[in-house]
Amino acid sequence: MTTSKRIEEFSFSPGKLLSQGKYEIVTKIGEGWESEVYMIRERQTGIERAAKFFFPHRNKNQKNSTVFAKKLHKLRECDVLVKYLSQGDLQFKKTPITFMISDLVEGVSFNEFIRTQVGKRLQTFEALHLLLSLAKAVAQIHEVKEYHGDLHGDNILIQRKGLSFSIRILDPFHWKCSLSEMVAEDVFNLIKLFYESIGGARFYSKQQPEVKYICCGLKRTLIRERFRTASHIVKHLESINWNSLRL
Repeated sequence: MTTSKRIEEFSFSPGKLLSQGKYEIVTKIGEGWESEVYMIRERQTGIERAAKFFFPHRNKNQKNSTVFAKKLHKLRECDVLVKYLSQGDLQFKKTPITFMISDLVEGVSFNEFIRTQVGKRLQTFEALHLLLSLAKAVAQIHEVKEYHGDLHGDNILIQRKGLSFSIRILDPFHWKCSLSEMVAEDVFNLIKLFYESIGGARFYSKQQPEVKYICCGLKRTLIRERFRTASHIVKHLESINWNSLRL
């Protein structure tokens, strides 16, 4: 794909057919810097999938979609990530568009989950359980010498399961940086999500020492010294005395 025409939204209507009628659009479920994501339905089976449609100026020569597909394939054994299924193309306003089909996963976004809590934040005990679930999920990626690269509250899906949480992570991103730099960025973003889940700066001064030890005041250098990978966060959380924490 060599076009440089700027298309910054698709706004596909429900019922639009794709791939010679194999799929139909159900509804839009997300958008970002490089794409829009829709729920689609496989017409022959009725199975619902997710389809990521790349904006052509963000996917010149299909570079981003190719890197994205290869990364998902490499991480296919990491069950916290969506499973890449196939790739397709269509014409939109006389411009070729690439889209990728993956499994459709359930859950609410991290941001939406926090917004629905009392006071729009979690209590310490619950926030630590959420951080543990998130860190275990990202640790799967780090253990195979890879990184996510774009952890934020809109591409993490959460389902509560008692005290623990089921986590699915969307849209890993490829950066032209070293593995160690990007692993450190993943770790920082995990800590930042935890910090946000307990109310951020407004409540930080009154947090318990255990919380402040983890957050490090969001100082990147200190976080990197304490937690080199997501597994180090897991090991730390599993070593603390949870019974001593105030709810």
